Amino acid sequence: MATSPIRIAVDAMGGDYAPHEIVDGSVQGAREHGVGILLVGKPDDVERELKKHDTQGLSIEVVPASEVIEMGESPATGLRKKKDASIIVTAKCVKTGQAQGMVAAGSTGAAMASALLYVGRIDGVERPAIGVRLPSSTSTHCLLIDAGANADCTPEMLTQFAVMGNVFMHNVYNVEKPRVGLLNIGEEQGKGNAFAHTAFQLLEKDERFQFIGNVEGKELFNGSADVAVTDGFTGNVALKSAEGVMRMFGSVLKSQLKSSLRTKAGALLAEPALRGSMKEVDSEEFGGALLLGIKGICVISHGGSRARGIKNAIRVAKEAILADVLGKISNQIQEGIEIHDHS
Repeated sequence: MATSPIRIAVDAMGGDYAPHEIVDGSVQGAREHGVGILLVGKPDDVERELKKHDTQGLSIEVVPASEVIEMGESPATGLRKKKDASIIVTAKCVKTGQAQGMVAAGSTGAAMASALLYVGRIDGVERPAIGVRLPSSTSTHCLLIDAGANADCTPEMLTQFAVMGNVFMHNVYNVEKPRVGLLNIGEEQGKGNAFAHTAFQLLEKDERFQFIGNVEGKELFNGSADVAVTDGFTGNVALKSAEGVMRMFGSVLKSQLKSSLRTKAGALLAEPALRGSMKEVDSEEFGGALLLGIKGICVISHGGSRARGIKNAIRVAKEAILADVLGKISNQIQEGIEIHDHS
């Protein structure tokens, strides 16, 4: 069997459509992105799905895990009671060096907890954060960080989120000098609560990234910033609100296009443009969110991910590994600690 310098562990049992869509996407990812895949899960179930695909020449290995932490299950309870859960074994593959990265589409809480517990934080990182790349009306996409890992944050944590987001956008998406903004209720300095005021002051004096000041929620999608920093509570509300608006818009558009013969005819003519537009806001196309700040690449996919979403999550993991995101985040975090120690 062919070998690959990059190996990614995939939780084959996580998500609404596991294991068939996860295995399908992993096979596509191995073939299209030229990486080795460790499929973690119940061997009989995973092997059954693998037999449906041509895997000749691909580096795909099944790693046994006898238990599954379900979507609605408490992550803390699941991790305590199910020591052989697929998400735990997936994280252990990264910890032991069998894989450089992991992809999980199951419980976000279980994926974060497993990565934190078994892979561990990069030295100096106070809290890992979820970075989600948002669609945009321009060619520039904005990374929202934190998008839900930490409901309660200190202003100091936001400077680390800014560092991690800056490294990611510069090295993975080739943004020369990412513009970092603080998500707030107004653009002017002095807007927001005491937390926002303190965070603004800390971000403004940090020389590790280019801080552009406050950005409002409406500016997340128009190319005004490359990185938008916030606490996980606010970030998750913003993310879920955006997802809801996109779904509503898609539903209303579909309904309107089917409302008469004239709109149906217009829809046929506009189909290529509509398909391209929907692709720009499709979570399957983006692949997943990165949990930044741990000692391994961790991509958390949507629970409803189909094969295309998993394939693209594997792409995101590969890009982050090749760009040495971990090493560069570590260097930047250590630089901040040294500056703080000497000040």
